Amino acid sequence: MSFRVPGLDGFLLSMLGAIALALAFPVFGTSTGPLHMGWLATIGIGLVFFLHGASLSTEYLREGAGHWQLHLFVQTSTYVVFGLIGVSVSLLARGLLPQTLLNGFFYLCVLPSTVTSSVALTAVAHGNVAGAIFNATLSSLIGMVLTPLLISLWLHTSGHGLSLESQIIGIARELLLPFAVGHLLHRRLGPWLQRNSRGVGLVDRGVVVLIVYNAFCDSTSAGLWHQYSALALVGIAAMSVTLLGSVLSLTTFASRRFGFNKEDEITAVFCGSKKSLAVGAPMAKLLFAGSASLGLIVLPLIIYHQAQLFVCSVLARRYALRLAHAPPVR
Repeated sequence: MSFRVPGLDGFLLSMLGAIALALAFPVFGTSTGPLHMGWLATIGIGLVFFLHGASLSTEYLREGAGHWQLHLFVQTSTYVVFGLIGVSVSLLARGLLPQTLLNGFFYLCVLPSTVTSSVALTAVAHGNVAGAIFNATLSSLIGMVLTPLLISLWLHTSGHGLSLESQIIGIARELLLPFAVGHLLHRRLGPWLQRNSRGVGLVDRGVVVLIVYNAFCDSTSAGLWHQYSALALVGIAAMSVTLLGSVLSLTTFASRRFGFNKEDEITAVFCGSKKSLAVGAPMAKLLFAGSASLGLIVLPLIIYHQAQLFVCSVLARRYALRLAHAPPVR
């Protein structure tokens, strides 16, 4: 099985184009607008998670399941370390930045890791690919339950409570159910999806662009962007990029202190520092259903996603060059 680092330019340009279109002509892409984007986004979310489930190989999971220290490290980084950073920074920045943006920053911190880019970059860097597949998939499954719980607790403490029961029902119906049905059909669909992975990736990214477009149209129509200064948006962007640098440094340092070999270190760094836009955008659409602030909430995630792809692509090639020039083990 071969892996390729996802391209940066096409996806980035598509998202920037969708955001620009939403800012200029928001009426067409609102949830209740003439294009019925709310329904289209819901159908797209179900399709994406169905394809994720159908693509999941149980054999690859079994192959990577044995190294429990690595799995504990990655999941602790993804949810505990990120979560503590999210709480600390959001509390420190309270009053300096709008609460909606801070809610978006915390939401970023409690999302699962990516699947495709984590595995692809681990492969490019010559890391433990089986471990990356296991951890990225496990992270996504944990996140379908843990992320709604953590965001509900956070919003409750900040005075914006959401019904946890309705969130869990929504996640189960619109994410877990299509995922489970897809996985039951893995033996029939898996080989075809693997042969057509490029097309599946286009569907995946296309739905994310659709959700981002819909979210920004709703926020623009509600006039939210006029309520926030450019300085606040620059501030949340700086926080997101700084978060990436901090976690990359922390996971690299900690994995070496724990004595991981280079292959496991690569997996720990890439899987333990990533956040999934492919899961985060659809989940935000469900968790913050009907909120005109959705565009603001996903903004930190969009910035973090693009930064992690660029920085980790460079880092993966540096790892690969180091291993290529390392002296042979005797």
